[in-house]
Amino acid sequence: MEFKGFRDLECYKKGRELRMFVSTIVKTFPATEKYMLVSQILKSSRSVTANMAEGYGRFTYTDTRSFFIVSRGSISETL
Repeated sequence: MEFKGFRDLECYKKGRELRMFVSTIVKTFPATEKYMLVSQILKSSRSVTANMAEGYGRFTYTDTRSFFIVSRGSISETL
């Protein structure tokens, strides 16, 4: 299998699924949480794929690894 970019990574695809699931589920939360819990969960779920994409574009393994570690932290935060 040939990789053409970060969108081909299985972890990116799963992160995108998480982001879309979160976007759907937060619509069921109470309106009182709109600017607190909902906002934080949306930001952390978006951070998962954003950090993967940024890390993939780095030139060194160390930089790439660091961004993927941050991405893993964002997954934990979202959960």
